[in-house]
Amino acid sequence: MSALRSKLRGGKFQASLQTKFLLTFILLLVFVLGCFLVYVNWFVIHPLKEKTESEKQAMAVKISSQLDIYINSQSQLTQRILSNKDIFISMSDQYRPSATIEGLTRSRKLKEIMFQAIGPSLNIRDMVIYDTRGKAIASYTDYESFAPSLEPLLKDTRYTEPWSRSSYVLTKELSGDVSFIRAIMDVNGELFGYMSIELNPAYLQMPTEVSTDEEVIIMDQYGLIIATSRQDEADSPSIELSRPVEGSGMYIDSDNYIAYYHSDYTGWTSYVVTPSKSVLGPVNSVQKISVLLISALLLFSFVYIYLSAKNLLLPIRRLRSQILRINYSNLNVRMDSRPHNNELIQLNEAFQELMERLQLSIEREKLALHEEVKARNSALQAQIAPHFIHNVLYLISIASQEGKSDVVSSMCKQLSDSLRYIVSSPYEHVTVMDELEHTKHYLSLVQQNYESDLEWEIEADPSVSAIELPRLVIQPFVENCIEHAFENTDPPWRIQIRVRLYTGIWAIEISDNGEGFHEDKIKDILDNIYASDSGAQEPPRTSGIGNMGIVNTVNRLKLMYKNRLFFNVYNNSGEEKGATIQIIGSLTKDFY
Repeated sequence: MSALRSKLRGGKFQASLQTKFLLTFILLLVFVLGCFLVYVNWFVIHPLKEKTESEKQAMAVKISSQLDIYINSQSQLTQRILSNKDIFISMSDQYRPSATIEGLTRSRKLKEIMFQAIGPSLNIRDMVIYDTRGKAIASYTDYESFAPSLEPLLKDTRYTEPWSRSSYVLTKELSGDVSFIRAIMDVNGELFGYMSIELNPAYLQMPTEVSTDEEVIIMDQYGLIIATSRQDEADSPSIELSRPVEGSGMYIDSDNYIAYYHSDYTGWTSYVVTPSKSVLGPVNSVQKISVLLISALLLFSFVYIYLSAKNLLLPIRRLRSQILRINYSNLNVRMDSRPHNNELIQLNEAFQELMERLQLSIEREKLALHEEVKARNSALQAQIAPHFIHNVLYLISIASQEGKSDVVSSMCKQLSDSLRYIVSSPYEHVTVMDELEHTKHYLSLVQQNYESDLEWEIEADPSVSAIELPRLVIQPFVENCIEHAFENTDPPWRIQIRVRLYTGIWAIEISDNGEGFHEDKIKDILDNIYASDSGAQEPPRTSGIGNMGIVNTVNRLKLMYKNRLFFNVYNNSGEEKGATIQIIGSLTKDFY
């Protein structure tokens, strides 16, 4: 507490790094998100959407009400005609031909009745009176000969109920005209005929005249377009519309807001279709302003945080940069000892101490590991005993007794070269070509014993001369073939050595035509290689030329190539049996 008071009095108190970041980001996010949520959601978007939806629904109700008034006026017109008893008298003998005097008199009487009911104000296109069969017998405009027959309509079962209850029918004809049709019945329910009012399209079109951004569609209960604000699309709406049975509401498709109102009086549904971009125009404007405001706030916050964090995080960035550059050869790097935060002062001091201890430990570990690897490689190398020397000396003695002085001289020279290769710097790496040359000397010596029964071939790309290997790698595998592979196989015995260089890797294959390995023996060899932990542990038994000699040789290769070496042993397939030793290594230069 005393140290804290002294820092406060001296003005040297600094908040922790975590506290500074938390306070900065929390205050910034609360301020920005608070302004956005309060302004856009509470005061703009939600009220504006509610107002737009209510306006569109009110428009649909208004359009439907205007149509109801117009249809109601036609209902009143027909009621006035039906209230005139003379129409029943005139229609009582409706089957007289129109060309007769009685037919002309009846037609004139019916026109007088229609004129008295319609009066001077004409808001319809025509009125036609039909007989009970649906044939026109009188027209207000004298065009009864052109009036369509009602016979198809009378056969339609959908209109049976309106006729029976003396109601009316609103129907759209094939010509596109909309008609108001009512049965002529007296109070006793006796049917005298039908009257049809061809509605004026101008009066049906009038309610659809709205702003250019909106589209109004009037649809009957059967899905037919009665009127639309777009005359060129009268037969097919520009959008997919649902047909609600009753009520009103609003729904949204992919691009439009659609308000509708279903009239129980006419059975028609009024749709007001408004593009989303028109409805959301004010909302989009507010959103753009909000985006600009938030962008300005974020820019200001970014500059503020950048300037604040630049001084705050610079020591951490330097520390990270120094850590990333550290490797085994660069452990004595020094950190910038000018931190600006109390946590960084302690972190810097602890890091420097850690680096010093780590450097000392790694140097000791590297030295110990290097000595351990050299000792292990030396031990493994010493286990590869040149067993062939005993056999070669025996062959030389036989050749000497037989008086083959030239053969004895040649064999002694080859043996001398082999011994010189074995004992000269035995723990240093050699090239593949050196190994192949030593293998040739060995094969030439043992062939003195087997003569023509032994055939061997060595194939090597010239480019493999730069590949390095531990000493005595190829010859032990060849010796293993001669000692074990041909015991139960008739000559000639063949050994083939192939060395190839590919992109980034090299491969050595040693094949013979002997009896091959038993599957259990192959598994035992691979298990021993795995159990020896890639050369990190000593093999469990003394390694001779047999299976453990293979394990020894592979372990020395893995000490050199680590995890960049692949070893496999398998029996050949096909007519000629035998086995193949396969060694594949990487060309990466990271030898120990």
